[in-house]
Amino acid sequence: MRDDVFPDGLLLSPVRALAWAGAPGVDALTVESLGDLFDIAPKPEFLLLGTGAGLRQPPRAFVRAVEALGIGVEAMDSRAAARAWGVLRAEERQIVAALLPL
Repeated sequence: MRDDVFPDGLLLSPVRALAWAGAPGVDALTVESLGDLFDIAPKPEFLLLGTGAGLRQPPRAFVRAVEALGIGVEAMDSRAAARAWGVLRAEERQIVAALLPL
C-alpha cells in the first residue's frame, strides 16, 4: 500500500492522478489552472473542487466558465471531496477532482 502525499494539491480524473504543481488559491482559480483535466471522453459530469482545510466558495467567474463547458462544480473542503471521490468513482460516475492542499 502506498501513501503518497501531494503537498501542493492533486488533480484527479478516472484515468490518472497528477500532482497539482503551482495550484492557485481558491480566489485565483481559472479553467486554465486545471490544465487538461476536462479533456477526457466521455466528458465529466462535474468537478469536485476541494478548497483546502475548509469550505470556500470559488469565484463566480470560475464556476460560470466551468459550467459553460457543460460541467458542474461541487465545492467542499478537500477531505470531504476526497471521500466523495471514492464513493462516486465506486459508482463509476464520470467525474474529475481538483483538491487544494490542507
